[in-house]
Amino acid sequence: MDYEEDCPPVTGNLAKVVKIDHGAGVMHARLLDGRTAQWTGMTGDLPEVGDVLLLTDNRWRQADPDAWTTYNSTAIVKNVMEDGTVLLDDGFRIVPIANPLDIEVAPESTVEYNDIDGIVRSLSDQPIRSARGQPEIDYSTSDFLVDSAASGLTFADFGGYPHVIDRARELIETQLKRRDLLDRIGARPVKGILFTGLPGTGKTFLAKIVAAESGAAFFLVSGPSIVSKWVGGSEGTLRRIFEDAADHPSEKAIIFFDEIDSIAERRTGDSHEASKRLVAQLLTLMDGFDDKGRNVVVIAATNRVDSLDPALTRPGRFDWEIEFGLPTLEDRLQILLVSARTHRISDDLHFGEIARATEGWAAAKLTSLWSEAALIAAGDGRDFIAGEDMDQAFERVASRPRRGETAGDTA
Repeated sequence: MDYEEDCPPVTGNLAKVVKIDHGAGVMHARLLDGRTAQWTGMTGDLPEVGDVLLLTDNRWRQADPDAWTTYNSTAIVKNVMEDGTVLLDDGFRIVPIANPLDIEVAPESTVEYNDIDGIVRSLSDQPIRSARGQPEIDYSTSDFLVDSAASGLTFADFGGYPHVIDRARELIETQLKRRDLLDRIGARPVKGILFTGLPGTGKTFLAKIVAAESGAAFFLVSGPSIVSKWVGGSEGTLRRIFEDAADHPSEKAIIFFDEIDSIAERRTGDSHEASKRLVAQLLTLMDGFDDKGRNVVVIAATNRVDSLDPALTRPGRFDWEIEFGLPTLEDRLQILLVSARTHRISDDLHFGEIARATEGWAAAKLTSLWSEAALIAAGDGRDFIAGEDMDQAFERVASRPRRGETAGDTA
């Protein structure tokens, strides 16, 4: 193949030279569609690596470099392999990319690359992540730390469910307050507890009470928020939360995942790569508890336990499950009485009748009776709730659409 001089305009394929073997007269190049090509028997002055050429059947000529159009992407360097291959994290997957230009890169730096040229430019020695089109914000683990002690909550504030309360007390006494005794026995610590049950049955409320009663630091992690705030960075955020929980001055901590099913669903071939990585990171963190993290307990709430990845629910991770069913008649009565303590009420409220009439209601729905009754009382110019207010409140709440409730709800 010879270089064509002083020739008229021709058409052909654009290619970029990626390797030249001068001794054998062989040229390797990439085409715009990503394919690779090889030409042999080349003589004379050969092009340089990186040159853009216009190729015909048996000739080549230099082409304008601007004619070579590629679209670059940005990613964060995760690792550099011994053979020079760079592993990039583009926020959705790990991509192996060549570095033929020997751009200086290091883990956690941000680079520009394309599939044809490999890494073309270093943008920053720090990770630059997208926040779904929003200005980059530095979220810290303090965003998840809740001052549970300031709430003053106790088990007396949780109405009904005596079997659930007993199990929660056992959790505090054994796992957080008597950890030294379990260590002497040689027992393996319980790492995770699942709170399961329908929405509105008090799972999150009880988690806050457990933290307040035990004096433990309380990290509240909402599944949807951690995914939407950190595109490609959720795993790092989880790591920092676990590290800060283990290092907290209180020497005991609870990490509470609300709606864990939104970030830890069963992994399948159709699952998004980012979701798979997040589940894998959570499993790694729970398995990686060392002596420093023995006083960290993970609690997760879900109303879709069957959708969780089976790797999370096997023994050694979430060992305990506390189920929150719909409240019984006695539970409903206790929930109403607990709420009554925080309101000004008259003597004509018939709690037993209300408890019987609200079969199938979750705790949150029962509690909403007080808000409605208070609005009715205030609208009537009174500073206390009377029996007639509660009757009207019941009619209002009972007539609302039953979105998200079970088919067995009767009210």
